[in-house]
Amino acid sequence: MLTTLRNAFRVKDLRNRILFTFLMLLVIRFGSQLPVPGVDRDYLVSFFSQQGDAFNFFSAFTGGSFENMSIFALNITPYITSSIIIQLLTIAIPALEEMQKDGEDGRKKLSAITRYVTVGLALMESCAMTIGFGRQGLIPNFNFLSGLTVVVALTAGSAFLMWVGERITEKGVGNGISIVLMINILSRVPADLFSLYESFISGKSLAKGGLAALIILAIIILTIVLVILLSDATRRIPVQYAKKMQGRKMVGGQSTFIPLKVNTAGVIPVIFASSLMSIPSMIASFTKISTDGIGGKIISALSQNNWFNPSRPVYSIGLVLYIAMIIGFAYFYTSITFNPIEVADNMKKQGGFIPGIRPGKPTTDYLNRILNYIVLIGALGLTIVVLIPIFFNGVFGAYVSFGGTSIIIIVGVVLETIQQIESQMVVRNYKGFLSE
Repeated sequence: MLTTLRNAFRVKDLRNRILFTFLMLLVIRFGSQLPVPGVDRDYLVSFFSQQGDAFNFFSAFTGGSFENMSIFALNITPYITSSIIIQLLTIAIPALEEMQKDGEDGRKKLSAITRYVTVGLALMESCAMTIGFGRQGLIPNFNFLSGLTVVVALTAGSAFLMWVGERITEKGVGNGISIVLMINILSRVPADLFSLYESFISGKSLAKGGLAALIILAIIILTIVLVILLSDATRRIPVQYAKKMQGRKMVGGQSTFIPLKVNTAGVIPVIFASSLMSIPSMIASFTKISTDGIGGKIISALSQNNWFNPSRPVYSIGLVLYIAMIIGFAYFYTSITFNPIEVADNMKKQGGFIPGIRPGKPTTDYLNRILNYIVLIGALGLTIVVLIPIFFNGVFGAYVSFGGTSIIIIVGVVLETIQQIESQMVVRNYKGFLSE
């Protein structure tokens, strides 16, 4: 990675792109410290200190902007949600499906629709947050004008972050939205590491403190290695193309393969599952619903802080639901992003076939069988990565927002960004070669 960055800085265009990306990240971190006008910061401190992990998921994704109620409190979560919704709707709405297949023009139209939906979702979320928090004391002298100010600030902040992400994609190193998300998650890492230091190392003897530091380091390294293996793992399905006569020449006959990623859905299943699991706690926090009785036990069972806790084993029932949701969302998201029927038809039209498998329905059935197998492996691997930090949180009380989901996002974005920089360097090398 360091070699790639060093070589990239030797190319003026790539160096400018990296510096532009760095400046945009500074803007993001600066904006994360700007409070929304008219909010009571003292109220936020007391409110979040009483909520446990109800908002941990959103705090981690916003880099603390949500807890500080800065202008970037919504972050790019509306854009991520909008992108997923549009992707799902391309299956149900033929017009959107045609746009997706219509090359660059179609993708531009889909991007424009995604932006409009993002602003709409940001407006809805900011209104809900303003009303929910405002009635509880977030906004002193809460009225229509003060509420409108908060709504406009939050919506504009989310739209601005979306614009920054697109500029990084266009004029920076690429993966703009992912990089915005990654930098927010990374901003919480020092605080989480300090929390681990205070809990397990500070005040301990040299032997106990050193052993705890080695264990923490080993867990982090193990999780990162598992994420890298999961990100790079692919199942290559060989494809052979038959020879055919064009004019007086025989063409075709080459061999290739279809690369099926083991973790086809990426981190999307974890984001979906974590979001749904945190919604009941958030609703209870906003509406001040009593946490006593059956309702309180259900909310406690959905809280990740109560899983793997030896003193409260019954609350780990929520863990079973969490695992089932991750696996279910992995299959669901894969089914809408990879269509075995379409792949088999395209192969048949181009004269391609999988050795030992007849074209048509047998190829579709074969692809479905392989896909179901590797999606299960990917979902289980994803679950293991996510549960490693949760296990140590429950057993040893290592409460940090930096978990398996964060590591998956950080490692995935870093690997993709490095690959994009390398591909841009290759393109420029080819251009230089051709110009000589």
